[in-house]
Amino acid sequence: MERERKEIIGRGTTLRGVFRIVEKVAPTDSTVLVTGESGTGKELIVRCLHEASPRAGKPFVAVNCGAIPRDLLESELFGYEKGAFTGAVTARAGRFELAQGGTIFLDEIGEMDPALQVKLLRVLQEKEVEHVGGSGPHSVDVRVVAATNRDLEAEVEAGRFREDLFYRLNVIPIQLPALRERRGDVPLLAQAFLRRFCQLRGRGEMRLAPEARAVLEAYPWPGNVRELENCMERVSILAEGDSLEAGDLPAKIRKAAAGTLGCASAGGLEAEDSAGSSAGSGAATGPADAFRWPELADLERLGMGLRDFLAACEDRLVEEALASSQNQHAVAARLLGVKRTTLIEKLRRKGRMD
Repeated sequence: MERERKEIIGRGTTLRGVFRIVEKVAPTDSTVLVTGESGTGKELIVRCLHEASPRAGKPFVAVNCGAIPRDLLESELFGYEKGAFTGAVTARAGRFELAQGGTIFLDEIGEMDPALQVKLLRVLQEKEVEHVGGSGPHSVDVRVVAATNRDLEAEVEAGRFREDLFYRLNVIPIQLPALRERRGDVPLLAQAFLRRFCQLRGRGEMRLAPEARAVLEAYPWPGNVRELENCMERVSILAEGDSLEAGDLPAKIRKAAAGTLGCASAGGLEAEDSAGSSAGSGAATGPADAFRWPELADLERLGMGLRDFLAACEDRLVEEALASSQNQHAVAARLLGVKRTTLIEKLRRKGRMD
């Protein structure tokens, strides 16, 4: 486990809690469901789980259920017999059989067609698969770990995911935190990625300048660790010198971070000089009143238009609500005073949900 764990960088209490669960469940054969946004490192955690288990010397087979066409996924998972369909010139074992004795990782399980969910449920219950076009079962001994970036409980409520399969998969749930929920880990990850990419390109190691560190911590990272990794690869190529400055970061990141940094104080927006700037503007200035309405000068200072400014404020409030509710959409929606469907639609527009 130590070898895999070294690749998962972080020192926050949330991530330590994930590792504690992994250490407890690894020696067992219990089914595990890993949830979290895209790019949070779900497969890395699953591989860590496999490497720490008694099955470590056996195969680890990963299947992306969302990347394989639905009409082919059944034969990929369970195998097929010769002549089962056009092109099946020989019999072929499925992924479950290829993982015999080891672990099968069903990524993006929420994308699976309901008809196939029934067959998967039977495999979990009976520990056997039946080839497409076959006439008899084949016993399999595998540990099943599934992952998804969807809210499967909501999918069950909507009738898109079988309730019995959900409970069969959700024996041991592991929720991976989004990167914005572990901001203190962002500089650690950024520096590690920078070091790796600089080594790959044979250039000297780059260090994070304080201003760049502040921008990286302020940005919400909707693409999570994957987005941060891609960003560090880009700057390792384009940036000059041995220090990564804030100006070396993509404009999109600087702009979004400016909105967050500008909304960092209790009032939602930081005043450069609240006593002077609010005079005659109608804004509250008393020390007991923490809120200050934004002004046109704030837009100019942040270099943002009205649309971007409002979007940044909305993003910050949504992120805070999700963090406070531990990513429970219904609770976050109540905190924001909107309908759950409204919140989910906002997240979809931002690419946070499929």
